[in-house]
Amino acid sequence: MADTTEVRRQHRFDVDKLHRYLVDNVPEFPKTNDKFIIRQFSSGQSNPTFYLKKGDQEFVLRKKPPGKLLRGAHQIDREHRIQNALYNAGYPVPKQYLYCADSSIIGTEFYVMEHVKGRIFRDNFLPECSPDERTDLFRALNDVHAKLHRIDYRTLGLENYGKIGNYCRRQVSTWSKQYRASETSNIESMNKLIEVLPKVLPKDEEATTIIHGDFKLDNVVFHPTEPRVLAVLDWELSTLGHPIADFSYSCIMFYRARLFAADEEPLPEGFPSEEDYVRWYCQNVGVAAPIPNWDVYMAISLFKLTGIVQGVHARFKAGIASAVKEQAEVVGGIVQPMADTALHILMRSGKYVIEDLSAIKSAEDIIPTVDPYGKSPKGKEMYDRVKKFMEDYVYPAEQIYAEQLENAPVKWFIPQIVDELRAKAKKEGLWNLFFKPLSGLSQLDFAMIAEEMGRSPLGPETFNCGPPNAPNIEMIQQCATEEQKKKYMQPMLDGNVVSCFAMTEPDVASSDPVNLELSIRREGDNYIINGRKWWITGGNDPRLAFVTVMGKTGDDSLPRHRRHSVVFVPVNTPGFKRGRSLSLMGYEDVPSGHVELEFDNVKVPVSNVLLGEGRGFEVAQSRLGPARLQHCMREIGVAERVLEMICKRVHERFPFGKSLARQGVVQQQIAESRIGIEKIRLLVLRAAHLLDKHGAKAARKQIAMAFVATPRTVRQIIDHAIQIHGGAGVSQDYPFWKWFAWARAMQIFDGPDEVHLAAIAKAELQEQEKAKL
Repeated sequence: MADTTEVRRQHRFDVDKLHRYLVDNVPEFPKTNDKFIIRQFSSGQSNPTFYLKKGDQEFVLRKKPPGKLLRGAHQIDREHRIQNALYNAGYPVPKQYLYCADSSIIGTEFYVMEHVKGRIFRDNFLPECSPDERTDLFRALNDVHAKLHRIDYRTLGLENYGKIGNYCRRQVSTWSKQYRASETSNIESMNKLIEVLPKVLPKDEEATTIIHGDFKLDNVVFHPTEPRVLAVLDWELSTLGHPIADFSYSCIMFYRARLFAADEEPLPEGFPSEEDYVRWYCQNVGVAAPIPNWDVYMAISLFKLTGIVQGVHARFKAGIASAVKEQAEVVGGIVQPMADTALHILMRSGKYVIEDLSAIKSAEDIIPTVDPYGKSPKGKEMYDRVKKFMEDYVYPAEQIYAEQLENAPVKWFIPQIVDELRAKAKKEGLWNLFFKPLSGLSQLDFAMIAEEMGRSPLGPETFNCGPPNAPNIEMIQQCATEEQKKKYMQPMLDGNVVSCFAMTEPDVASSDPVNLELSIRREGDNYIINGRKWWITGGNDPRLAFVTVMGKTGDDSLPRHRRHSVVFVPVNTPGFKRGRSLSLMGYEDVPSGHVELEFDNVKVPVSNVLLGEGRGFEVAQSRLGPARLQHCMREIGVAERVLEMICKRVHERFPFGKSLARQGVVQQQIAESRIGIEKIRLLVLRAAHLLDKHGAKAARKQIAMAFVATPRTVRQIIDHAIQIHGGAGVSQDYPFWKWFAWARAMQIFDGPDEVHLAAIAKAELQEQEKAKL
């Protein structure tokens, strides 16, 4: 049976006992000697759901999950009751066979219902459908939802199925409590929603109908070939309530489909707009469009969904979630984006106005980024320890490092001094400081630490905080399964291996990643990879163990940000080959380098995909934001060291009868350098502060501003240093040429300046338009 697995360990029960009970109590259950088959549905993240088959008869069983449950949740007796009443009224739900309150049978209460055969769509965009069919399916979905709201609950004897009136107020209260009971981290936008929503509730709270509570595309079974609904599933959240609140919840699809998109993309042809979908509903229930307070209803619905998803995440962490591990791990990363979206919708309604998350509006908001004592106590301690370690060990090792490289037996060679420094730093606990789950440091704390590390080419590597490992670890932490983390992330955290991220391609404009052409084609349980990548940083490192590769898994019929995936490719996989080394403005950046990579029928298991097929843009975005910001942090350290070298030099040279320090043009360059450093530091710290407080999405504009301004400023400071040092400045005696080349390359890699400037302008225009409302 598709979409099922073996019964998961935590949900297993006495199959023979269940079989005997069904034979005795369900007339429709076969009494033959055929094999009794039980499988668990992969979906159903709240109440475990099972597929039963005996002979040619098929059934579905739903039960409560095991363990301690939140009060008022998982009331499967209500699910059975509402479906039984609706089935008898001719509404499309599965036929109900039995409800069992005796927990001695399988350990919890359960009920058994008809297995309805048909189509269940998991992707809101319906990529497998034609435009006309797509429209017809959504019309059918809309029709059946409106039909539910037209049923008089009193004729079905459901007067006591829920409370009358004040539904939205009760929902906000209920999900505030549920969220707090399952809270695993502090999310500022959720805190604000809990505070504000009770103050802006719609006034028309008396309208009452039967509501589903979780009405969405993948809770509906469609006819195998026709745009017709055969059954509406998953009635766990059903009650009596406000029909518009229920309908607005179904419209989350218009926001959820874009929550993780890298950019705005057009809806597929035939996919209705939110405005059209609301208009259809109004026509079906006989009310005028537009619906008053629509944005408030939408904010409440997203708030509710955030509470639901947080509960799933918390139950998974407690070991009682019914979802498969890969699904439950992913949902933890969805909570904050949904809460942020709900808050922005509420702001759009005009019912509540707060400061925009991407602009400075108050002194309190910037004090943490300018106060030198604004670091946390642990952040200050780690900063002081790293600074001392740099002075005691790293700077003195730079000359040894250069000599060992020069005398290396092969080009791509890790000098012994690097291993010695790393061992010492790890022993002192100065290890993986960028990685909050282990270090406990905020981005704001790490910003100053990373700046200190960036003062030396050896710094980031010494503390296991350098690229590309650091952003790859962040990416795997957010997107990988536990098995993938153990296999790929843990060795990097231990410092035993390195990895690289393969995205850019030589034959397409990779600044727009939808152009990427490397083929990742599925064959059975494997992917076959063919294509070429270049400018892959770290590709020549002798410690390289695997590459994370982004390529095309879907065809052009899919939305453009659903066509690509990211997979792990171990370097010992047949068909994987390192190509030529690429020089960066004349030097090869030994010992790690930048290379071309070739993939010739490289075969990896499907289990190597990150987050899921078609989700490559989500994976890439998870690493790019923090990675860009950490590049900027380190570059400020480079700028500080260059300015120190400038100030030392100007006291050692005396042209035209006076020191360079007394030359007006040199003084101007020194002043401009200091001003530039302070400007980019504020941009970087501000972005780090936003990243900590509101997440990557809210900090996107600020990170882009920092990523544009930092290399431009640092490049100009290095240029001043070269000019002040004269002939020495362009020689191998000073590192300016390497630092200059890297700063210049920063204006191209991880997205060229032009892309970031366009994104900044777009965000600014949107904020200005919003301010007019």
